[in-house]
Amino acid sequence: MDISIIICTYNRVDNLKDCFECLATQDIISPFTWEVLLVDNNSNDLTRQFTQDYAAQNHFILRYTFESKQGLSHARNHGVNISNGEILIFIDDDIRVSKNWLQSIVNTFNTQQCDAVGGRIHIDSPAKLPKWITSDMYGFLGHQDFGNEARAMDGYKEFPFGGNMAVRRAVFEKVGLFDVEMGRKGTGLKKEELFKGEETDFFHRLADVGGRFYYQPEALVLHKILTYQLKPGFFLTLHNNAGQLESRRDASTYRRAILGIPLFIFPQFVRATVKYIELCFTKGPDFAFRQLMTVTYFLGLMGGYYKKNANNL
Repeated sequence: MDISIIICTYNRVDNLKDCFECLATQDIISPFTWEVLLVDNNSNDLTRQFTQDYAAQNHFILRYTFESKQGLSHARNHGVNISNGEILIFIDDDIRVSKNWLQSIVNTFNTQQCDAVGGRIHIDSPAKLPKWITSDMYGFLGHQDFGNEARAMDGYKEFPFGGNMAVRRAVFEKVGLFDVEMGRKGTGLKKEELFKGEETDFFHRLADVGGRFYYQPEALVLHKILTYQLKPGFFLTLHNNAGQLESRRDASTYRRAILGIPLFIFPQFVRATVKYIELCFTKGPDFAFRQLMTVTYFLGLMGGYYKKNANNL
């Protein structure tokens, strides 16, 4: 098998029909074999029945599998372990792929000496975006667009997003699987369920060993935005988690620290907080929200260093 498309889902059977239909209408030019693997991450809705019914009447290979350990990283790792493809492509159940999406990814792997490919992700919101969500914040909704030209990515500042990423199977043998301590768990509606960063961690590990990344703009998908993702708490939680992830990755030892928190972080946190307060008074809370996200990042960073210190005592 050349390609395995892995879709992980939890209690979102209503998303599956559109997701599958887009896969069913792919424009395939060159010959290659491919399958779709639906990983049910402990759903209690009709996910199993719908997938099996769809598989019985559809023309592409669609397999259903169940992973009882809750968490997106558990589900993805399960998909890696039982899939058949030499190239593994990951999308989410709220993704709608364009007609030449699959062919463009295959072409990229065939023509570029790369380990991972990422495509464009454009957001598709059912409602008008709140005015406090500015264009520079779209990335937190899964949006990714590095322009119209295909090119290499560095794996650190630029790397594929989870809603549209493809990796050679050999990569997992080299750097391991997704970290199960990270990744969305359950619905992602609670703060403790939304600790993301597993993709960032995975691709940074690949970059650390010289992995090669390529951006393919023709591999375009639409990401369906859900209502809870348009709430301020969603963005603040993401930034808090990003700060915690950064502290986890920092292997440095700081002699000047309080409770494990490097001293230089405290003035940065104070400056960010003061700037937020100033913007609230001069520009209003909506304009200042982006700065509040920065404050929340520092809180996560400080909390992460503190936890590391407590665990080492």
